Amino acid sequence: MCGISGVAVPLRRGSDVELDAVERMNASLTHRGPDDSGVFVDGNIALANRRLSIVDVPGGHQPMASADGTLIVTYNGEIYNAPELRRELETRGRRYRTNCDTEAVLHVYAEHGNDVVHRLRGCYAFALWDQRSRELTLVRDRFGVKPLYYVHAEDGTLAFASEIKALVAGGFVRSEPNYAALSGYLINRATYGEQTMFAGVRRLLPGHILVWRDGDVRTERYWDADATDAGASRLDHDYVEEWSALFRESVELRLMADVPIGVLLSGGIDSSAIAAVMTELTGAPIKTFSIGFPEEEANELAHARLVARHLGSDHRDVTVSAQDFFDALPELAWYADEPMGHPSSVPLALVSRLAAQDVKAVLCGEGGDETLAGYSRYRTTLHNLAVGRRYERVTTASLRRRIAGGIDALPRTSRHAQRLERTFLRRPADLRNLYFDNFSVFEGAALRRLMTEETAARVGECDPHAEAERFFAAPSHAGLLQRLLYADQKTYLPALLMRQDTMSMSASLESRVPFLDHELAALSAALPAELKLRRGWTTKYVLRRSMKGRLPDPILTRRKLGFPVPVDKWFRGAFRHVVDEYVLSGRARQRGLFEHASLERLVREHDAGARHGHRLWSLVALELWARCFLDGEEPGRSRPNLALVSGD
Repeated sequence: MCGISGVAVPLRRGSDVELDAVERMNASLTHRGPDDSGVFVDGNIALANRRLSIVDVPGGHQPMASADGTLIVTYNGEIYNAPELRRELETRGRRYRTNCDTEAVLHVYAEHGNDVVHRLRGCYAFALWDQRSRELTLVRDRFGVKPLYYVHAEDGTLAFASEIKALVAGGFVRSEPNYAALSGYLINRATYGEQTMFAGVRRLLPGHILVWRDGDVRTERYWDADATDAGASRLDHDYVEEWSALFRESVELRLMADVPIGVLLSGGIDSSAIAAVMTELTGAPIKTFSIGFPEEEANELAHARLVARHLGSDHRDVTVSAQDFFDALPELAWYADEPMGHPSSVPLALVSRLAAQDVKAVLCGEGGDETLAGYSRYRTTLHNLAVGRRYERVTTASLRRRIAGGIDALPRTSRHAQRLERTFLRRPADLRNLYFDNFSVFEGAALRRLMTEETAARVGECDPHAEAERFFAAPSHAGLLQRLLYADQKTYLPALLMRQDTMSMSASLESRVPFLDHELAALSAALPAELKLRRGWTTKYVLRRSMKGRLPDPILTRRKLGFPVPVDKWFRGAFRHVVDEYVLSGRARQRGLFEHASLERLVREHDAGARHGHRLWSLVALELWARCFLDGEEPGRSRPNLALVSGD
């Protein structure tokens, strides 16, 4: 894992790269690569790298040049099939000078040009300068596990980096908000597609390549997630065996390292399955790390410890107080680049710091839910759609309006009202209402009431669900469940991967994601729907079957919690002052983004028992981001003292 950055200035501008700007960019990424640093300059081209040494620790200095000096690469990630590629290329006369997987990129590019992307199995973002063609090529891996952002100026200058803060540090973009992305963040918890919260900054999309040549830029997609599911043509046992074998291979590939590796163990089935397979492969106790809160409803440590005991792992965990959580926020807002729409970002960062005391890389369970239908919203949506369409056929519009009106008349603090308003009894039985808008933080109508007229005018006619709906519609030949998964893999999943990347890298820790091996993901997509969501109820069925007898039954049968954080309770209790400061204060109000009366109503309803914790969190995180990046407020760099508790 590394931090990469660079600049390309068109020759027509008549000036070289400003080295000071490149060095500022590189320095801002020190946390991504504290082990080594390098800068390459060739007149109008500069590439920089901060290295976290994982493979070939002494020999992998970057930027790395080919033997003849005509190709130079700055690279972030891991190529898991690098040994296989090396054997193949050496038989064709290629000579390696290091044991680092970075060198594989140079050799494969020399043989295949930009088709290099089709030969790599791993997670990566890299920039490669070809002095012969005078082209700079940027590449991002298939699912977007590794980040890459860029600015393409009007004069043709291209600046790129692993994190947005490097582009700001280099002076290539000013810290100005992108209002067009605001509603997307508030509805989806993150910005989707190329848009970021910074005006002028784009992200290179997963599975895409960008080629710069003397100021001109072209981008193209080189890979797409498989959206083709299959009807059952074989026995369940055969599917499970094939999937289990490829999952094992995926985990084994991600053990490639010359440094210690561990597992972030949540106690859920995804990370537990990874830990079980890793234990089988190594034949020795592995290192596992977990985190929890004192609040019972947000503490999964008992399940994580159960798995650790079952596997005999060398386990460490930590219980984090609410005070620790909020003390970490200002610093983590800086690391996150964009607003932390998920409160689980904070415990993820803190458990990464715990793990970084013992290892330099960890395996984690991201991607299991989006490839194997792990979220309860999938089964809820399928049920709502099926029953809702029958409900609409057997009832009159007038009756449906009366029932919906009765639900609206219930007190906003009523838990029954909050549940009913998310069903077909309150919503039309279509995908936008029962899926895309139903599981948003702020629904569209609520967000319009929240924004001031000026903010709404700046945001314009942006449809935050348009991109997800476009992806849902694309694989029209696939079944409903697989189309939902495909849409989430193209929108929601990349945002989660950026959370995983920025929070783990805040601790200089590399994260690896076995569920998103592209060959395994293709097999997961091709499985019959019943192997993912069994009888409309049991999620991740193929994984549960493959882990039968290898994990304790309570882990195989427990419902998903998903890194729970008790912000509802905190914002209603001892940490109500956080809401006062970041949502209701004069400083927050002066930004003019939201109607103050609407904010006060939201807080009053939450105080009275309505569950608005995640809405309030989104507003808190937005204000934290604004203070850090728009106001230039120095992030608090105090790290909470973690009282480490050994797993029993």
